[in-house]
Amino acid sequence: MPLPDRQTRLRRFGWLAGLPLLAVAWGGATLLAAPRIGERIEAEAREVVRLTEDREGEPWLRVAARGRDLAARGEAPGEAERAAALTRLAALPSPRRIVSDIGLVETAAPFVWSAERTGTGVALTGSRPAEIGRRAFEAVLVAALPAGAALDDEARAARGAPPDFPAAAAYAAAKLSRLAPGARVSLTDTVISASGEAVDVEAYDALRAGLGEPPRGYSIGRIDILPPSVADFRFGVERVSGGGLVLTGNTVSESARAEIRRAAAEAAGGAFVDDRTRTARGLAPGIEPRALAGAMLALADLLQSGRVAFENGRVTVTGDALDAQAVGEAEALMRARLPKGVAAGTMTLAVRPLSPYRVSLRREADSVVVAGHLPSPEARERLLAALRARFFRERVLDRTRLADGAPPNLAAALEAAVPALANLAEGEIAVADAQLALTGESLYRESAARVAESLPRALPAGWTSRVAVLPRGAAPRRDAESCRAGFDAAWNERLRFEPGSTALTAAMYPILDAAAALAKACPTLRLAVTGHADPPGTKRPQDVKPPEPAPEPKPAEAPEKGTKGKAAKGKPAAKSAAKPEPAPEPSGEDLARLRAQAVLDYLLQAGAGADQVALGDGPAGERRSVALAPSP
Repeated sequence: MPLPDRQTRLRRFGWLAGLPLLAVAWGGATLLAAPRIGERIEAEAREVVRLTEDREGEPWLRVAARGRDLAARGEAPGEAERAAALTRLAALPSPRRIVSDIGLVETAAPFVWSAERTGTGVALTGSRPAEIGRRAFEAVLVAALPAGAALDDEARAARGAPPDFPAAAAYAAAKLSRLAPGARVSLTDTVISASGEAVDVEAYDALRAGLGEPPRGYSIGRIDILPPSVADFRFGVERVSGGGLVLTGNTVSESARAEIRRAAAEAAGGAFVDDRTRTARGLAPGIEPRALAGAMLALADLLQSGRVAFENGRVTVTGDALDAQAVGEAEALMRARLPKGVAAGTMTLAVRPLSPYRVSLRREADSVVVAGHLPSPEARERLLAALRARFFRERVLDRTRLADGAPPNLAAALEAAVPALANLAEGEIAVADAQLALTGESLYRESAARVAESLPRALPAGWTSRVAVLPRGAAPRRDAESCRAGFDAAWNERLRFEPGSTALTAAMYPILDAAAALAKACPTLRLAVTGHADPPGTKRPQDVKPPEPAPEPKPAEAPEKGTKGKAAKGKPAAKSAAKPEPAPEPSGEDLARLRAQAVLDYLLQAGAGADQVALGDGPAGERRSVALAPSP
C-alpha cells in the first residue's frame, strides 16, 4: 500500500490541530448562551407565577432555570391549583422539562421552624405560617438578622402556627447575630430553643440576659449556648479594705461561677463580695477550675489587702500579709494546694501592723467561737480561761492568730466583757482597736438594761463601748421619723364606743394591737390616750331586763294532813325581793375618762411600755382617741 503523500499528511494534521480550538469555541458559545437561555425560560414562566398571586400580590409558586430545565417550587393551596400551575408550565415553549417540587399547604403538628447561621447568611427550614406570604415573613426576619446576612429560605408554608409566630421567629433569629456560624435557633409551637457558641464575652452575657424575656405567650426551652473561647484565660481575687473581696477574670461556667461566689462569701466573713467575672472557655485542659479557685481564695484569706492572680498558667500573690505567720503559710499553700497544671509564681508580701486590730467572741447555740488576733500566747490563755469559767457547758473554739499592734489592755477589756456575753442568750463581742461592741439577745428585758449600764463601767480606761442588746422576741427598733410616719399610716380610723358604753368592740382590737406593736418598735414615742363623750342628744339603748332565773328545785316534802298538797294555812306569803335602784349615768367627762382608761389598759396588756402610754388631758368631747406626742 502506497504511503500518503506529504500534502495529505499535512491536511490530516491540520484537522487534528483544529479540534481543541473547535472545542474551546463550542464551550465558550455554550457558556455565553446558557444564561440567555435561562433568562428566556424564566421570563416565559413569570406569567404563570403571576397567576398564583394571593390578595396581597404574593405568589405561592417559585421557578428557577436549571440549564434548559425549569424547577418549580412552592406550596399550592390545593390539588387543583397545583395541577393548573403544572399544566401552564408544561405548555411553555422553551423548557426542555419541568422539575416539580410543588407541595400542598398542610397542617403541621407540631409546628417547627428553625434558622441556622451559615458562613454567609442564614438558612431557614421547617414550616412557616401559611397566613403570611414568604416575602412578608422574610421581611420581618431580615430586620432582626445580622446586617447583610443572606437568606436561604427552604421553609414550607403550613397551617397550625401559634399566634404572633412571625414576631417570635424574629425574636429568636435576632440571637443569631451574637452566635458564631453553626448556631441554631428554633421554635417548636410556642417553645423557643437555641444552641451554638457566643462570638465573644459581651455577646454571651447579652444572650443570657435577653433569653429571659420571651415574647408574650412563648416560653424558653433548651438553651445550649457555649461561652466563647478566650486566649488569655485569667482569674483574680482581690482583698480590699474592710475585708471585702473583688472577683475578676473568667470562670468556666455559670455553675462554677455560682459556686465560687458562695465560697468567696464564706471567705469574706460577712464583708461584701463584688463579682466581676465573665464566663468563658480557655482554661488549659487538666486544670480543675474549682480547685484553682479554692486555693486562690485560701491565699486571699491570708491577706490584709492585696491580690491573688492566675495568668499564663501560674498564680502570683502581692499585697500586705494578714500577719507575720501568714507569709510562711502562704508559701506552704503555694507548694501544696495549687492544682495540677498550675505553677507557683512570684509572691511579694509585706508585714504591716494590723489596722484595725480585730478580735471577736461569738456565742452560738452550743459553742463560743473566738476569732481574730491576740498579741501573745499569754493573752490567749488568759482569755480562754475566762471563757471556760463562764461557759462550762459550751465548747470554746479558738481560731485566733498572733500579731503585734494590739491596743493597750486588750486582754483586760475582753475579760471584762465575757460576763456580759455570758448573760446573753446569743450574741457577739467585736473589738476594733480600742472600741468594743456587744450585740445580741437576752432572755429578759431587765438583763438587757443591766448589760447596757454595767459594761461601759467595767472596761479599762481609754476604751469605748457600744451595746445593742434586745430582749429575745423584741420587736425591731425603728427611727423616730419612721415611727411617726408608721403611726400616721396605721391610725387612719378613730375608735368609737357604743353610746353610753365603755367596753371595747371587736373593731377596735386590730387598731390597738397595731399601736402596741408600734410602741414596742419605737421606744422614744409616747401615746397620749384621750377619751370622748357621747354627742349631745345621743339616746342610750334601753336596758333590757334579763329574765328572772327559775328557782332551784327543792326536795319533795310530805304534805301536812288536810292540805292535799296546798300551802299550809296561816303561813305568810314570801315577800318579793326589793327592786334595785338604777345606777346614775356617768357624766360626759367621767365617760370620756373611763373610755380612755379602757384603751390604756389594753395597750399596756398588749406590750406597750408603762412609760409610753398615759391619759391625755384634752377636752372630754374631743374626737381623738390616741394622740401621738414626741418624747421629751
